Parts: sequence; C-alpha cells; structure tokens
Amino acid sequence: MIYDIKDYLKKFFSSRLFVLAAVIILLFAILAERIFSLQIVNGAEYQKNFIMLIKKPLSIDASRGNIYDCNGNLLAFNQLAYSVVISDNGNYSSTKEHNKLLNKELKELIAVIKKNGGEIYKDFPIDLNEDGTYSFNITSETSRKRFLSDVFGKKYEKLEYNKKLGFDEANATAENVIDFLRSNQNECFDVSDKYDKQTIYDIVVVRYAIKQNRFTKYKTTTIAKDVNDTIVAYVNEHSDTLTGVSIEEDTIRKYNYAEYISPIVGYTGKISTDEYNELSEDDSSYTQNDMVGKSGLEQYYESYLRGKNGEKQVYVNNVGKITDVISQKNSVSGNDVYLSIDIKLQEATYKLLEQEIAGIVYSKIKSGEIPITDVYFALLNNNVIDLNHFNAADASATEQSIYTSFSEQLQGALGTIDNELQNGNTGTSGMSEQVLDYFTCVMSMLSDDGLLLSDQIDSSDSTYTAWKAGTVSPKDYLKYCISKQWIDITKLDVNQKYADSSEVYSALCSYIENGLSTNKDFAKIIYKYMVNSGAVTGQQLCLLLFDQGVLDYDDATVNNIANGSISPYAFLMDKINNIEITPAQLALDPCTGSCVITDINTGQIKAMVSYPGYDNNKLANTVDADYYQALREDKSNPLWNYATQEQTAPGSTFKMVSSTAGLAEGVIDTSSKINCTGIFTDISNKPKCWIYPGAHGMDNVSEALRDSCNVFFYTTGFRLASKDTGSYDDEDGTNYIQKYASIYGLNEKSGLEIVERTPSIATQYPVMAAIGQSNNNFTTVSLSRYVTAVVSGKLYDYKLMNKIMDADGKTVKQYDSKFKDISDTLNQSQWDAIHQGMRMVVEDLHDVFGGFTGVEVAGKTGTAQQVENRPNHALFVGYAPYSNPEISIATRISYGYSSHNAAAASRNIISYYYNLESLDDLLSVKAEGVYSSGSSARTD
Repeated sequence: MIYDIKDYLKKFFSSRLFVLAAVIILLFAILAERIFSLQIVNGAEYQKNFIMLIKKPLSIDASRGNIYDCNGNLLAFNQLAYSVVISDNGNYSSTKEHNKLLNKELKELIAVIKKNGGEIYKDFPIDLNEDGTYSFNITSETSRKRFLSDVFGKKYEKLEYNKKLGFDEANATAENVIDFLRSNQNECFDVSDKYDKQTIYDIVVVRYAIKQNRFTKYKTTTIAKDVNDTIVAYVNEHSDTLTGVSIEEDTIRKYNYAEYISPIVGYTGKISTDEYNELSEDDSSYTQNDMVGKSGLEQYYESYLRGKNGEKQVYVNNVGKITDVISQKNSVSGNDVYLSIDIKLQEATYKLLEQEIAGIVYSKIKSGEIPITDVYFALLNNNVIDLNHFNAADASATEQSIYTSFSEQLQGALGTIDNELQNGNTGTSGMSEQVLDYFTCVMSMLSDDGLLLSDQIDSSDSTYTAWKAGTVSPKDYLKYCISKQWIDITKLDVNQKYADSSEVYSALCSYIENGLSTNKDFAKIIYKYMVNSGAVTGQQLCLLLFDQGVLDYDDATVNNIANGSISPYAFLMDKINNIEITPAQLALDPCTGSCVITDINTGQIKAMVSYPGYDNNKLANTVDADYYQALREDKSNPLWNYATQEQTAPGSTFKMVSSTAGLAEGVIDTSSKINCTGIFTDISNKPKCWIYPGAHGMDNVSEALRDSCNVFFYTTGFRLASKDTGSYDDEDGTNYIQKYASIYGLNEKSGLEIVERTPSIATQYPVMAAIGQSNNNFTTVSLSRYVTAVVSGKLYDYKLMNKIMDADGKTVKQYDSKFKDISDTLNQSQWDAIHQGMRMVVEDLHDVFGGFTGVEVAGKTGTAQQVENRPNHALFVGYAPYSNPEISIATRISYGYSSHNAAAASRNIISYYYNLESLDDLLSVKAEGVYSSGSSARTD
C-alpha cells in the first residue's frame, strides 16, 4: 500500500500534469496577492485615482454693471433669483430606462413649475403656437441650417432625404423636427404618445437643452429661471426623488421705468451662436452660456457692462459629478453706465405725449370723424380682446355666443369664396367691398405661404395687368397663374408628375378653404363686418374686456353695461378719457409719437421718448414668447423706436433750412419782402399756399416763418434754382437745398449709440423741397439735432452716455461734448431774423400758447401729408427760453392731424420742465381736457 502511494506520487511529480497544476497554483497565488494589494493594501488610493479622472475649468459669471440716469436713478440692475437646474448624471440600466424615467421626472416637475406660476426656460428654435402647430422662431437661414445639422447629427451639406423618417432632413419642417426628437430614434428622447402636446413640447425643449451639455455633464441645465419660493421648497423637499434636480442661485436682469425707457436701454438675453462667434473674436472669455446685450445700450456698451468672468478649477468624476475644487479666481464686476437721460423728465414726457394722443382720438370719436364701430372693431383688430379664447373650454357665455355667430359667418364667407372660385366670371372691380376684402386676404395668404410666387410674376403680362385693373376674375387669374407656373404646386396635395391643370386648381381651392378656416386675418375681416352690421355688439365687446381681464372686474359696471344703464359708447369714451384704454391699444390714428429734449449748451439728450413703449423685463433673460408675439402683432408697433427709426417729411419745420439757404446765398435778405397771393405761378403745377384762397401779402423772412407762408419759400426755392444760370434749373436748386440741410446734419445719423435710420434730403423739386415736401424724410432725433444747431450754432454729435464708472467709483469714460461750429454760416442779424421768426410763430399760436407765461418759447410747426386716406403728421420743433436758450424740443405725432397738436404736447412738456405746472395737474385734465386741433386747421 505504501509502495503504491509512493509510486503514484513519483509518477505524478514526474508527469506533465504536475507542471500544469504547479503553474495554475502559482497563477492563483499571484492573483490572490494582486487582489489583496489592490483592494486591501492600496484600495483607497486606486479608488481615488479612478474617480478623479478629469480636471475641468468652470466659468464664474461676472456681475453685469448697472445703468443709471443722470441723477443716479437706477434703470437696469441685477436681481438675485433662483433657478431649477438638472444634471443628467443618474444611473440607468439602459437607454430605454433612461428616457422613460427622465421623461417621467420632467413631466412631473414641469407640471409643478407651471402650476405654481413658473415658466420653462426656453432657448429652443421652435415654438408651439396657440393653434397647436409648430413653427421656427429663427429668421436667420444660417441659424436654421446649424440647428438642423445639430438635430440630425451631421453637416448640413450631408443632410438628405430620409426614407425611414419620410422627409428631407435639409428641408425639415418644425413639426418634422419635433416628431424626430420625440421618437425612439438613436439619441432621441422617446417621449410617450400618452402625454399631451404641450407636455411633449416642454419635455423636448428641456431634453434638447440637456443634450447640448452631453459632453460636459458637470454643467447643469436650466429648466426654469426666477422661480418663486413654493417651487424652491418643492424641489428641496423632493431632492431625494428628483434625480439630478437642484436649486441654484442666479441673477436676472431687471428694469425700472421699463415702458418709458425700453427703446433706449434695450434688454439682455442668452448669447446666440452668431453673437458668440463675433464677440469671442475680441474677447476669448465669452462662453456659450453667457447673457449679453441684445439691443439698445445694453448691446452697445456690452464690453463695459459685462465685467470679467472668474474661473474655478474642479475635478469631475466618471459620471460628471464635481468632487473637489482645486482653485478659484473671482470674477470682476462690470462697469456702471450713467445716461444723459433724466428719467423723471422721460416719464413725464411719455405720459404727456400719450395724453395728447389720447385727446386727439377722444375728440375725433366725439366728433364722429372716427366712427364708434371703428373703436369696437379696434378692440378685436389689435388683439386687445383675444379671439382665440372665444372657443376655449372656459370661454364665457358672451364669448361662446359670439363664436357661434362667427362660425356661421365663416361658413357663409367660405361658401361665397368657393362660389367665386368655381363659377365667378366678373373682375374684382365688380365685387362688393366685403367680397373684395375676402379675396385680398386670399391673395395675401397665398403669397405669404410661398404658394403664389410673386417674384416670378411678369408685371408686364397682359393678364396680370388686367387682374390689377380689376377686370379679371379670381378664378381666371389663378388658373392663369397655374398655367404660367406662378403657383408652387409642391405645396399642394397633388401628384406633381401626373396631375393636370384642373386637378391642380381643385387642390389649390381646397388649400384656400383650409387655410382661410384658421387664418387670423381672415377671421378679423369677418368680425369687422359683424361689428359693422351689429352681429357683434358694442355691449358684448365691453363685457369681454372684463371677461378676459383686460379691465379689472367691477360687478356694478358689468351689471350696468349688461342692463343698458351704461351705453357701450359712454363706457369706452370714459375709458379712453382716463387712458385706461390707451391710444396704442386701439391703434387708430393717431396712436404713436416721439419727442426729443436736448440741452442746447452741452448737446446732451435729456429725454428721448418713443410712444408706445414695451416692458423689456419680459424680453430680458428669457423671452416671454407670447408677449413677444403680441408685440410683433401689435398694430401700434411698440418695438419700433419712433424717435430714431420713423421717418416722415418734416413739413414746415424745414423752413429754417430754406431761410438759411436763401439768406446765405443772397437770394433774400432780412428785409426782403415777397408778396403772397395764395398761389405760386412760376412753375407749371402752380402750388398753393396753405391759406389759399386767402393770401399773406408782403412778408419778410421772419414774418414768413411766423405765417408759415408757402409762397415765400416756394419763391426762395425757385430763386436758388435760378441763381447760377439766371434760369430755373431743378438740379441747381436741389444742390443748394442739400448743401444747407447738410450743414444742419440732415444728411447723416446723429451719432446715437442705438439703432437709427439715416435721414434723406430731397433729391428733386427744390420749390417743393423748400417747404419740407418733395422726398425729404427725417427722424425726430434728426429734427432735434437740426433745431439745436439752429439755436446754438453747434452741430452736436449726439450721445446718450454721460459717464461710465467702475465698481470702485472711478470714472472709466466721460461724455465729451463734440460739435461742429456752424455759426459762421450766417451773420448775427441773419440768425436773429430766423430766431425772431420762430418766436413769432409761438406768439401767434394763441390757441396753444395763449396765456402761457413764465418762460418764452420759440419754435416752428409742421404738418406733413404722407398718404391721402390718413391724417397728416403733426410736428413741432422749438426751444426755451427764447432770450437765453437752455433746451430744444422736437415732437412728432404720427398721423396727428395738425401741427398744433404737436405744439400743444410740447407746451405741456416745457411747462413741466420749468416747474410751471406739476405733472399731476397737467394730467388731471385727462384726454378730454387737452388741446386737440382737427384736420380743418391750417396745413403748414
């Protein structure tokens, strides 16, 4: 037995099996030693090294500088706010689970945010419209291409028709993009079909933002900004179940006096790709998450206001969580910008200008020149009353009643249009005004939708000219457009390859019917005729102002309107009188205006008002999409700066230019008298003076300014045109007008830091140009600069900045009064003659300045016609005090009927400026108490 064991062991140790077993045992021993070393001896160190894989820099945003007025009143500042943010660093077993759980979490979180008054932070190029459709909100084609490239994950040039998706990626619609992103395609979000459309959209918006940070998971993605305490508490209380969600301290840009100052200050917003590319060329510290100035002075002084970002060096682990802070360099606050604007004067000017405009509207309604039905319809036409709410689930009884009537009228209108498209043979000239309005809307819709290829239409084509003349029916014209390939049939539901012309026309008719059914402009046409016919009553519309929250609900007033104790006319006149319903809301003529007040001795602008304004708080930080869309659709166009962007003929305010040209060139002198007979007969069109069939008789230049005598200045323009050759030469006369208008800076921008249109001096008809007509076109700020130069002999370069100071109170930049001395253009007696004439203008305005004491004012009125079927523009330029000038003023009320209305607004503003009357006293007279001159007043 012993020998057997011994023999066995001998054989085993001498066999190959022993060698293999020894090798295996050795390997296991080595492995055990390594495991012991890794997990026991050096485990902590290796774990630390595994986690700390990457060192990353994080930018620390600098605090943006404030903006103040000239007296230190705060206009723009930063306010501490809380944001809901998310880091997509949860642990999931699969992509499917990741999408399912993250989408579920976002759905619940978004619902809580919205329920408690918050809004989703949206920096996404697609909007979900009220009618449930999607649309791109980017206007730049480059930005659209970049977005599509990012969505589909390849260069734009490589985007192609995707058979699986069923559309061309390069021409993907907004709906195509949303459907793709919400799908379960690779790297998409797999959003459940069980969610409603708004929830799906909100989840896609947040998921897309998270996706942008997919390579930097240590950075958070903002879900909502400036949330209230309730939302903060919810997130904090549910932090154990809300994966990656937290609250971060943030700052948001806020604005005081927003309505009065927004066109000047502008607003901030998240940097766009184009802005980043441009700004980072000069400053590499910009990041793609920065907030930058988007418009106005916020944009112009971006480099001063933004400060310098700090930086934090951190370690992030393998799932993107920050584990340690290595170092930190603090940010440097931006500089503060002080403006020349006096915000109290700015506010007063805005309110007094609004009151004057309201007074004109009030008087025109009272006189019947503006029919009350126009006022009723204005409430619908300018979206004061929301048409979309008429068929909402919570619509009031009045809304439901109106919508029922509208639906019947809509079907009738569509039937009328279909009958014309199928059977009509008469031209548009034979249509009723209502049907013509229908087809005007049809053609506009086809053009706007890109179906009617307007740029390909041959304007000399005989059928086209007959259509424009109204002798061709819509049916025949549209069929002709199809035959000429002026219709893009790719947009129609028709087989492009095999369809004949009748099939294309049938598809076009269906397109028209479907499009008009949801077209807002078409709906408003129907409502206009419903209002005019009484199918929608003034009583109903007044009640809707309360139903929809336009006016604060008042039981007594609502009951009195409902039972007829208060008529709709009386109710609306009271609201217009008290400016509870503003001229801008009605958007009837007039509804806009502007005014610029300048310090004559320094050239600094003390007030620059554009009416109406807007609330830039709703555009800053995160754009309120609904508010922005409302501004864009507002017919009073609040986003337009009427002081720097609106151009009209200057009317008779231009006559100081003509006076200067005539005096400097010697075609008139201070004592020259020209006989006004009421008509100028030296040119073929024989233009008349405004006083015709009356006449001014003999006037010198000062008296001609006082009387605003057109014949005097026709004659001056004619003499300038005849000066060089002894006979009339249109070009010579125009050159002289341009020369002296340019001396007053009317050929160039004023130098302002914000958007401004270049003025345009007349290029023809010097006789008409001499009275401010022809094709003269100037902004209000150009007229301000001009009248300031007339008074001071200095052509200033305008600036809105007074000084810039750093966080330590040191002056970084100071306003420097730069001007061109033009005082040698005329001698002193000639200047005096012009100034005396301007003083006589004001002395002669008994209806406006009668009884106005305390400060002497000089000025010049101007009335300019732009279109025949709308009122004239009203203008006034002036200065005060006359004997020792301190300020100049330029006021324009667009379509304001008479220059006396602009003069009346200027009078009140000057009265406030010199403390002759308090703002409260001036406003206490309300709209009915302000001066308002009608269209029958003199046209000067």
